[in-house]
Amino acid sequence: MVKLTSSALNHLGPTVAVPAYDPATLTAGIVHFGVGGFHRSHEAMYLDRLLNSGQGQEWAVCGVGVLPSDAHMRDVLAAQDQLYTLVTRSPDGHSEVRVIGAIVDFLLAPDDPEAVLARLADPATRIVSLTVTEGGYSINNATGEFDASGADIRHDLTAGATPRTVFGFITEGLRRRRDRGLPPFTVMSCDNIQGNGHVTQRMLTAFARLKDPELGDWIERHVAFPNSMVDRITPATTDRDREELAAQFGIEDAWPVVAESFTQWVLEDHFSMGRPALETVGVQVVADVEPYELMKLRLLNASHQALGFLGLLAGYTHVHEACAHPLFVEFLLGYMAREATPTLRPVPGMDLEAYRHELIDRFASTAIQDTLSRLIFDGSERIPKFLLPVVREQLERGGEIERAALVVAAWSVYIGGVTEGLFPPLQDQRAAQLTDAVAREAQQPGAFLELTGVFGDLGQHERFRSAYLEARASLRGHGALGALQAVLDRPVAPPGAAARSGSLP
Repeated sequence: MVKLTSSALNHLGPTVAVPAYDPATLTAGIVHFGVGGFHRSHEAMYLDRLLNSGQGQEWAVCGVGVLPSDAHMRDVLAAQDQLYTLVTRSPDGHSEVRVIGAIVDFLLAPDDPEAVLARLADPATRIVSLTVTEGGYSINNATGEFDASGADIRHDLTAGATPRTVFGFITEGLRRRRDRGLPPFTVMSCDNIQGNGHVTQRMLTAFARLKDPELGDWIERHVAFPNSMVDRITPATTDRDREELAAQFGIEDAWPVVAESFTQWVLEDHFSMGRPALETVGVQVVADVEPYELMKLRLLNASHQALGFLGLLAGYTHVHEACAHPLFVEFLLGYMAREATPTLRPVPGMDLEAYRHELIDRFASTAIQDTLSRLIFDGSERIPKFLLPVVREQLERGGEIERAALVVAAWSVYIGGVTEGLFPPLQDQRAAQLTDAVAREAQQPGAFLELTGVFGDLGQHERFRSAYLEARASLRGHGALGALQAVLDRPVAPPGAAARSGSLP
């Protein structure tokens, strides 16, 4: 077995792909906040493809961690000369292994914030990319506006503060560039948020205006924020993954990444200081990303929320286990076809029926041991972005909402199970609010929907509220599988035939 370092690359077996370039000769033109599994299976992987093709030597990555917990990633990458192993698994179980060298440095912001600011202000930095999760943008889900109430955000808004947050660092980096006469870098979100570029622009500009109104105006005028759609199922790395990599390929890697073989990236061609030639390595560079991102968010990501909460209530642990049950497959296909797809725009080059069935095949793959618990992390950030927009549009057009209502009901029933000790503690930044609301359901049915920070005014919509209460009673009375069957047994109404009463105020 060989410990992964740059000196070990020539000693790995013939089945392991290694960089055809020398990472020591690269320039970090991209600073990336949030170096986790997804970034390393996706953006860094595409850059590795580009580098292997003989292009993009100025587009390597300097990773940045802003949390103390990111120290582990820093230490692992430092010990491995910034290298890591990517294992991709196809549904038939075939694995491909490659060593990625596109990340050439990693900075831990709490250790040396000035080093991060210096890198942001460096003329070589031309793109700052983000995978900071849906909760990292300080969005008020009820209003869609910037939420400045977080303790670290409040700290960063004080005069002369050393930044703690991603927005604090980016804003100060842009201020330094402006003051030095340097062009601004592009800010490229790779998170699962509808219109992620537009959202990043609004949130960052709002933060900057609170800090310095003139700087906020300058950022709005001069900084590019491309939209993107990103897709690759990437479960959390397990000890079993490390052990299998060592046993099958002879590589000792403290933090490899395992992902499905499918990957997609649709990227708006909107950059202020140039960009890598990503279209040469499989990225779809387009003028309008929105049709693709709505397709992915409302079909794949919302289905993940359905699988997560309903699957856990049904007693499953892994995604593929739930998708082995015909009820789950029929439910998901029904949600995607009858509730989500009617809210989508035409998607150039995509057969939506084929895409829906491809998603089921991906979910059902036993090669990717994806856990249901991973899918439900921070549900109060994900459900308002993936599922509730479908509910709103369907209510407006009189379309079906029963499947989406069952997912929301399953979320509340699952939270109740957490308080009863049936499930592990809830991993959600709004855990206390969610738990309190569910506790009131017994005396005040529908109390969960009155969390306006999550649902906005949806809780006041008579048809949605009724569907939620019916679904919740079904789950509590008949369990997850019984509730799924009940939804599937409902008579199918013609499109647009549902009542439009109880419209939103």
